[in-house]
Amino acid sequence: AFDKTVAKDNSLAVGFFQRGFVHLKLEMYEEALSDYHMAFRHLRKNPFIDYKQLGLRHILYAWEVLYSTAAAQCRLQQWQEARVTLDKAVVWRPEGRTAILDLALERVQNHLFLEPMQVPLGEFFRPRKKEVEQLDSKDFLGKPKVISSIIPNDEYIGFEPLRPQKQGFYEPSADALR
Repeated sequence: AFDKTVAKDNSLAVGFFQRGFVHLKLEMYEEALSDYHMAFRHLRKNPFIDYKQLGLRHILYAWEVLYSTAAAQCRLQQWQEARVTLDKAVVWRPEGRTAILDLALERVQNHLFLEPMQVPLGEFFRPRKKEVEQLDSKDFLGKPKVISSIIPNDEYIGFEPLRPQKQGFYEPSADALR
């Protein structure tokens, strides 16, 4: 499902983030690391993205993505890279709330694995009803109609406004009678 989601919207950072979590749980560490890198790239240097407008009651923070990236790096035994990533996460973390990252740095120094962050269980995209109703296709032009002339001498093909009527114009031509 996440593969289909990111295929439809390849800028959906939370889609890559969630797929990275699944890959990590399935012990597909290289794929998880790649997804976390894509999620961070799609944050486009924003400290967070609030997905409430799209129907997901979750805010994806850059430091969470970096923390999960470090968790994937730990699984790949890339301890130095994990430390650098956590140092980068400290920069993105809001001021005064770095206790979780300090603990993570200690765990990395002791070569202990980190548990990745995830979107809270039970949170799903639920678009508003009025937005889903607008997804139905609407026919703004109506059904096409073929209009032909009933005038026997009218050989004009194309679009133009109505022409003024002329005397004798409605009578069939000699060629048409043959």
